[in-house]
Amino acid sequence: MTSTVPRLEPVPVGEWTEDARAMLRGRVARADRYLSGAPDAPPMPNILGILGHHPELGGAWLRYNGLLLDRATLDPRLRELAVLRVAWRTRSAYEWHQHTRMARDLGIGDRTIEDIACGETAIWPEPDRLVLAATDELLDRYRVSDTTWTGLTALLDTRQVLELLFVVGSYLCLALVFNSVDLQPDPDAGSAAASGVSESEE
Repeated sequence: MTSTVPRLEPVPVGEWTEDARAMLRGRVARADRYLSGAPDAPPMPNILGILGHHPELGGAWLRYNGLLLDRATLDPRLRELAVLRVAWRTRSAYEWHQHTRMARDLGIGDRTIEDIACGETAIWPEPDRLVLAATDELLDRYRVSDTTWTGLTALLDTRQVLELLFVVGSYLCLALVFNSVDLQPDPDAGSAAASGVSESEE
């Protein structure tokens, strides 16, 4: 779904305003290295470059998303299953690319990732199947069905269920942004943390 010509270019490091730089510091662990402009500085992740256009919004988003990623009660594995399903269903190439790497870092294998793409989850463990079912129901009908809700609440506590709902909604929001600005793959295809949004220091 991503065009080869972005509609909105990430802000180059040399053009970041002081407000934008302040937004990044304290919310992203490698902010100073990204912003240094040094020859050995890691490339700025493109999502951060997009947020650089709107520092107030970017700061609020990074703080909120940092909670979902770094201080969550929901098992990170379940979170990544949901995020990958959102990415696949929305055809968000950027989100899919980032989170397949994050999923592999959590031990999620390529076969499971392939199953997420094709929907073959019948033999999955119950928690995994329920998370994928809930994700599909939210995307299709904007509400978790009674059957799926009953199953989820038997396995997860209230905070975990709420976090799952917010994860699906939040990554749907991100996918809409990524697809609409035609966000390109990051220049650094190495570490899963290259997305920058999981490096909150707060």
